[in-house]
Amino acid sequence: MGPRKWLESWPVYRQLTGTDPLGRGKAAESPRSEALVPRTASADRVAKSVCPYCAVGCAQQVFVKDERVVQIEGDPHSPISRGRLCPKGSASKQLVTGPQREQKVRYRAPYATEWTDLDLATAMDMVADRVLDARRKGWQDTDDHGKPLRRTMGIASLGGATLDNEENYLIKKLFTALGAIQIENQARI
Repeated sequence: MGPRKWLESWPVYRQLTGTDPLGRGKAAESPRSEALVPRTASADRVAKSVCPYCAVGCAQQVFVKDERVVQIEGDPHSPISRGRLCPKGSASKQLVTGPQREQKVRYRAPYATEWTDLDLATAMDMVADRVLDARRKGWQDTDDHGKPLRRTMGIASLGGATLDNEENYLIKKLFTALGAIQIENQARI
């Protein structure tokens, strides 16, 4: 490499002699950074989503290539977050694609020492059976004076801050229909 070529590869020289006197554009680019392309450029499609971490509801753009998530960014058209995500929201790609994510239903029977895999239908039936059993065992039709109660003390719900308004609304409707009165949310505690 000759002295002239070496001098032109030096960012300070390009800054002083080129059209970028502040060194914030072309003068600061290296050949490596000039060749970089964003992960989002190769995406086949963009799906709209909402960040799952808190109740704020920041909108996300999920970039998909070959049916795999390649990047998740804030949606600049969102009136809530205007394209910004907190550190947890920015790392939500890891929630979807991380190697620690369970892809099947795992069940450990009472007093068992090992986990077993279940199919989803079996697991859902087990949950439904246990909810109905707890409702039946804790049901209070009337109080000691004969006044109608029609409630269960066998079921309670504690919602988390990762649920959005729609999910909280549906959970409240479900548990109220089941007769539960102990329905609470992390945001109120």
